[in-house]
Amino acid sequence: MQLQTLRYAIDDTAAGAVATITFDQQDSPVNTMCRQWQDDLVAVTEQVVKDKDRLKGLILASAKKTFFAGADLKGVMRNTAADAASVFAEIERIKKCFRTLETLGLPVVTCINGSALGGGMETALVGHHRIAVDDAKLQLGLPELTLGLIPGGTGITKFTRLLGLMAAQPYIMESKLFGPREALEIGVVHELVASADELRPRALAWIAEHPQAQHPWDAKGYKLPGGTPASPKIAGALVVAPAMLKLKTRGRYPAPEAALAAMVEGAQVDYDTASRIESRYLASLMTGPVAKNMINTFFFNLNAIKSGQSRPQGVPRSKVQKVGVLGAGMMGAGIAWAQASRGIATVLKDVSLEKAEHGKAYSAKLTQKRVDKGRMSALEQQALLGRITPTANAADLKGCELIIEAVFENRELKAQVTKEAEPMLAGGGFFASNTSTLPITGLAQASRDARKFIGIHFFSPVDKMKLVEIIRGQQTDDETVARAYDYVLALGKLPIVVNDSRGFYTSRTFGTFVMEGAAMLGEGIPAAVIENAAVQAGLPVGPLAVLDETALSLSVHVLDQTRADFAAEGKAYEATPGELLVERMVKQLGRPGRAGGGGFYDYPQGAKKRLWPELRTLFEKPGVAWDVQEIQDRLLYRQAVETARCLAEDVLTSVHDANIGSIFGIGFPAWTGGAAQFVYAQGVEAFSRRCAELAERHGNGFRLADDAVATLRRLQPQY
Repeated sequence: MQLQTLRYAIDDTAAGAVATITFDQQDSPVNTMCRQWQDDLVAVTEQVVKDKDRLKGLILASAKKTFFAGADLKGVMRNTAADAASVFAEIERIKKCFRTLETLGLPVVTCINGSALGGGMETALVGHHRIAVDDAKLQLGLPELTLGLIPGGTGITKFTRLLGLMAAQPYIMESKLFGPREALEIGVVHELVASADELRPRALAWIAEHPQAQHPWDAKGYKLPGGTPASPKIAGALVVAPAMLKLKTRGRYPAPEAALAAMVEGAQVDYDTASRIESRYLASLMTGPVAKNMINTFFFNLNAIKSGQSRPQGVPRSKVQKVGVLGAGMMGAGIAWAQASRGIATVLKDVSLEKAEHGKAYSAKLTQKRVDKGRMSALEQQALLGRITPTANAADLKGCELIIEAVFENRELKAQVTKEAEPMLAGGGFFASNTSTLPITGLAQASRDARKFIGIHFFSPVDKMKLVEIIRGQQTDDETVARAYDYVLALGKLPIVVNDSRGFYTSRTFGTFVMEGAAMLGEGIPAAVIENAAVQAGLPVGPLAVLDETALSLSVHVLDQTRADFAAEGKAYEATPGELLVERMVKQLGRPGRAGGGGFYDYPQGAKKRLWPELRTLFEKPGVAWDVQEIQDRLLYRQAVETARCLAEDVLTSVHDANIGSIFGIGFPAWTGGAAQFVYAQGVEAFSRRCAELAERHGNGFRLADDAVATLRRLQPQY
């Protein structure tokens, strides 16, 4: 047989003739369910059926380091709604092969030598007996929901029947991954071996001991573990499950709803019908827009970031051992934690030892929570805290390979600490600013070597936010960008690389979102309508709540600094309606934000926050007309337009940086795939037309220039 993605062989063993299907996709580091694999699977299944009478068993194995990687996601990206019927047929074709192999009456053993995720896990489940290498790095699971899909290659049907509706829920609905030990505990794996060399001998032994084998659900008298949907306990939970799910997804993510439906519906029918139900839901998702958006970003774009596509090429990899942090406030303390938790010696400097020690106490607080929960030992806590040296003495920074300033957003203060600390750098060291808005090229004027000066913009809270924005100044060299990239990856975070401009990418685009919300309030639209429309669109919180958290006073400080910078250049800065409203809130109404006692919201002691009642009197106009879709479009399109402008101006140099930056940095809805994918999902022309409509009604913030349209077309991903 001429097969390109797998091998088929029959060997005479002590148990008799045993066939082995070895997955080995040519010219690929992993096995995937590509079209060729599907054709090969059909061919080899037909051959097994022909050889059935002479066989005593069947082994499924892999020639790759991983067992099986799963679906061919590039193929999914090419699907359209018109392909639903053919995609359904394709899914059923694969599952027919699975079902044929597992119901031949032959014992089937799966040898899991490496990770098996998604379609790989489902392929492994064909085996009646599943043996895995006992390696903590080996990952198993069904992560399809994270990509807008469901485990539709028998994953839902089999996990539900193996574990029961309630016990299967974390693995299906929450995409919980697990290692070999947990797999053994829950029955997804039946046996562990110390090394891959032991897999085949154990498989042959099991075949010899079990000449007859079948899955539990194919045995007479099988009952669903935990009960069916009709069981009182499960029925009670299912009554509220859809409402709870809708509250979480806001109706923007069809995959979780499809997964829940496939689980419950499948639990009420026979195996083959359940499998077909699962296939229909999967085909619908595979040809819908949300899965493509999420696959594009959470698979292809994330892999682009992790593989260093935005990192300057030709620069050797580097690793810093000692890093200084200037400023022990919330941001500096968070950076110190991020470094120390990854084994990096950290010098945390502030104006006084007391302040520096207070910053270190933040790491003590975070580690204590882990110790209390049994996730960290007291010795590990001591070691981590021992890596943070609080100080008020600049001399203690001596020998740092990187120093990051995280002081207040004031150009003079940043210049002062830069000049004080830079001489302490080790030979070849580099300096970074954690500024969120001030142009790096301007800040680099205080540096003794602008080539070694860069922006490394963390997001608050640092211990939870994955994104880090690396900003290249006009004189920053490639080596410094590459070293900053390596440093961010070493922290376990996601780096995007942008070129210098006011606000860079994330702060600039984030500003358009919150100020559009403030502008709508100024137009008379009720604050509650704006906030709820934003959340229903899939944004984490509304723009007014975000402004409160980040501090209205900070936005006003940035506005004042921007006006001063423009004035220094002999220009006048024209503030937007949103900026003027926020300025009024702070300067006239004394509402600086949450930290200052209140902003758009009140924060009563021991009670939930609530919108400031005076907003109705001050801003709402009872007769003003509003439309929820229009509000949502204004909030999303305004950010997408700014993203397009950043691409056109070369602030952003790649679509993957735009998508990852917008989702992980500023909370752009994940169902869209990010601000750039939001454009491509609609089509550049349709997006441009809608922008023109919004610009006509709501101003030039929505105006999409020809160069931005041309850039969007040029950078559109092809699959």
